[in-house]
Amino acid sequence: MSSPRSFRPPGHVVARLIAAAGLAVDAFIHARLADHYDNVSATVSQGDLFRVEAALASLAALLVLVWRRPPSDAFAWLVAAGGLALLLVYRYVDVGQMGPVPNMYEPVWTIDKWIAAVAQAVTVIATTYLLASWVPGPGRHRRHPR
Repeated sequence: MSSPRSFRPPGHVVARLIAAAGLAVDAFIHARLADHYDNVSATVSQGDLFRVEAALASLAALLVLVWRRPPSDAFAWLVAAGGLALLLVYRYVDVGQMGPVPNMYEPVWTIDKWIAAVAQAVTVIATTYLLASWVPGPGRHRRHPR
């Protein structure tokens, strides 16, 4: 019989694996493409920003698998949702250069962009499920109105 502390809804393991896989795909694509975007630069290059995205996605994937807590799930959600939002904005809107960030407008859908968008969207869905279904363990009682 499992203790209340170790209880997780049945889909948690699957959702964690899906989220980690989506983040790993995101990290791989951004790390692989970073060199191609080093010439798009202002103070920082788009290649450098791709490397940051790859590092954050890698860290988030590791945390989702190892540190199974709401803060790690929220971090993974933020990395995936933020990456997806930026991908869509720079696909459809010519924002221009913003301070140290170069103009990253690219009005085409490449296969890598599609794969990254799907991976990020799937991660957002999986981490939303994890956050919504989180059940506090012993000592973490929810306060009920009196």
